[in-house]
Amino acid sequence: MTSFRIRPRFKQHISGECAVVEDKLTQSLAEHDQFDADVLSGHINIKLNPQHRHFWSPQLNLTFEQAEDEVIIRGLYGPNPTLWAIFFFGYVSFGILFVFLGMWGFSRWSLGLPSQMLWGLPILAILALVLYVSSQAGQKIGAQQMFDIHHFYEDTVGRVHIG
Repeated sequence: MTSFRIRPRFKQHISGECAVVEDKLTQSLAEHDQFDADVLSGHINIKLNPQHRHFWSPQLNLTFEQAEDEVIIRGLYGPNPTLWAIFFFGYVSFGILFVFLGMWGFSRWSLGLPSQMLWGLPILAILALVLYVSSQAGQKIGAQQMFDIHHFYEDTVGRVHIG
């Protein structure tokens, strides 16, 4: 799990049936007071209980797919969807502002007009870098909880490598 992966994911093949694997995970979740889950058919979202959760707490989204005699489990680690949306819209906003400010500033510059608004480009780049660094810092803060969730998953279902 390198720090450059924004949302680590994995894929695992297990022999058996979806319902059996889902039941095994659901029963194991009921025995652990550290974790909470949203369970739907073919999908389990594992997160920490509210008393253990903080702003940067990760969660694990699992999807189950039956393929002949095996179950394909796809896992995706990520932050709370609200936090993910904040960072996503932050990057999109900075990107759109950067493009339009650049077009406007360089158009004025090519016409020989004052183009002080070009100073906004490095400011936006610095703000985007601050957003990225804060997301990496938050990922480090939630790393131990991510390892806890992953070890719970490994102990319940089996060993898997995150890639």
